[in-house]
Amino acid sequence: MKVVLAEDQALLRVGLTRILEAGGIEVVEAVDNAPALARALTRPDVDAAVVDVRLPPSFTTEGLTAAIEARQARSGFPVLVLSQYVEPLYARDLLAGGEGAVGYLLKDRVADVDAFLGAVRQVAGGGTVLDPEVVAGLLTRRERPLDRLSEREREVMTLIAEGRSNAAIAARLFVTEKAVGKHISSIFTKLDLPPAGDDNRRVLAVLAWLNDT
Repeated sequence: MKVVLAEDQALLRVGLTRILEAGGIEVVEAVDNAPALARALTRPDVDAAVVDVRLPPSFTTEGLTAAIEARQARSGFPVLVLSQYVEPLYARDLLAGGEGAVGYLLKDRVADVDAFLGAVRQVAGGGTVLDPEVVAGLLTRRERPLDRLSEREREVMTLIAEGRSNAAIAARLFVTEKAVGKHISSIFTKLDLPPAGDDNRRVLAVLAWLNDT
């Protein structure tokens, strides 16, 4: 297997190169900046890339951007991204294409050499590897109130937003007005709308709906 390595810290770059090559993975280029990485990723003989998220010149997301662009140019091109900190949004960007062959690990994980090499091979083979802390960040995103609504309650909320009365909603959904009333009461509770006139709470519910869709 041939890989491109991008890491701006010289000692870590040398260390990663030795780890990869000791594991039977050839590092065809080891670069320390985004322009050099972009050029290296155009090589037709490269099978995968191991990339630091932050690279010169701005140390923001150059590595991640180059990796995503490489995957756009070569659909499904395997990329393992390394980061100093947990950034769930970066993982979402990598996973957005839904093609697999991506990985996102914290640099601390490199200390476990076998696990690191296993992650590189898994990504190169089309698999997906995510750091446990990144997974936790993705799963514990702040819940939006509208996420609490059931599918039926969302249907009712859509019709409320259209300005329909309980009777009209009941007719549209082929249920009783009593059932609609129960759904609306549940919606008010789940959206944390305090007791007040139902007309006022309907307006507040619609505002919440519009602000979140």
